[in-house]
Amino acid sequence: MTADAIDLDAWRKLPAAQQPDWPDRAVLDEVVAELSTLPPLVFAGECDQLKERLAAAARGEAFVLQGGDCAETFAGATADAVRNKLKTLLQMAIVLTYAGSVPVVKIGRWAGQFAKPRSKPVEVRDGVELPAYRGDMVNGFEFTAEARTPDPRRLLRAYHSSAVTLNLCRAFTKGGYADLRQVHAWNQDFVAESPAGQRYERLAKEIDKAIQFMHACGADSPEFHTVELYSSHEALILEYDRALTRIDSRTGLPYDVSAHMVWIGERTRQLDGAHVEFFSRIRNPIGVKLGPTTTPEDALALIERLNPHNEPGRLTFITRMGASRIRDVLPTLVEKVASSGANVLWVCDPMHGNTFEAPSGHKTRRVDDIFDEVAGFFEVHRSLGTHPGGIHIEFTGDDVTECIGGGDPIDLSDLSLRYETACDPRLNRSQSLDLAFRVAELYRSA
Repeated sequence: MTADAIDLDAWRKLPAAQQPDWPDRAVLDEVVAELSTLPPLVFAGECDQLKERLAAAARGEAFVLQGGDCAETFAGATADAVRNKLKTLLQMAIVLTYAGSVPVVKIGRWAGQFAKPRSKPVEVRDGVELPAYRGDMVNGFEFTAEARTPDPRRLLRAYHSSAVTLNLCRAFTKGGYADLRQVHAWNQDFVAESPAGQRYERLAKEIDKAIQFMHACGADSPEFHTVELYSSHEALILEYDRALTRIDSRTGLPYDVSAHMVWIGERTRQLDGAHVEFFSRIRNPIGVKLGPTTTPEDALALIERLNPHNEPGRLTFITRMGASRIRDVLPTLVEKVASSGANVLWVCDPMHGNTFEAPSGHKTRRVDDIFDEVAGFFEVHRSLGTHPGGIHIEFTGDDVTECIGGGDPIDLSDLSLRYETACDPRLNRSQSLDLAFRVAELYRSA
């Protein structure tokens, strides 16, 4: 199909869930027009390369590690903040690669994750009702009428903040920071004295010996010095992602060049909705979040709409069932999809199904529940002879106290110490390393 035959605006005729109530359409149109002229944040060829990597993961030849902030903030587009998130992803990938003996596809949940769906359109505090915070791309976190009014100009700031983040990631990964000889340097902060940090340090010493051996043998692979890193976000605000869709000069096909991979959330995956329609037109690798109410018929219908040609690496199902539901709900989904012959990569999001409110009012998650959902994910795939293809998590590189438990445990009473998320609770780096070691053990025994 040629680009001329693809209607990239067909989604506008369909119901679009979770979209802001923009107060001034003229300002939105001006912003969208400007976004449409800006350079791509990623390139179509990079998207195709990621698609190949995801196809390998679906075949059981690799494992996907996708993670980052719940909701990025503009204030977080700094060198220190980006480096800390990258450091977390790199350390987790090292654990999975070395301890799990598997190549790892590294995808950051950043450089575009500035918008969040909300269960309620408004928030009430002390009798005052204001629009809910929908992420920095839409409105401000402060509880004032001015901050909470959706502002289309924030879409431009999201683009520029994404560009800053991607440039920093490229500088770090290509400029020596991602060199395997830096494995010890990544651990020289609050994590170092934690049980996970100490276990990581022992692993880093083994890696040092392996690198020294390879060097002595005359082998010095370029892969030791740089890494492949891809970006992703939930393509929630359709005006933004449509404005950043370009026609690839090589193929004449449309790509959403705001990220290498984009996904549809659990709240916006309606088959007759605008998000599924838009995603059906772009050529990026795409994901769909599937919650515990998903039926096999839902999954098969999404496959038909989003990957009708059964292209390997094109479609990823990201399950978010909750620890108490995954062993009951997931088997039928995986079994029906597998028996259909569909090329689908299965990835586990063990975060979103395990959120609860602490007595203090903080949203939080138990690390043990996160571990248990991942274990259930592996158990289901092991029992069916299918491949557990990856994990999708929310983490930060900072020493936050947002999720309870872990090897260096955080208690309910600790939540208020450093609860810094703009939306949902994230694993800190020590907890993320705990998870990486657990997943590596599960993978090796699968």
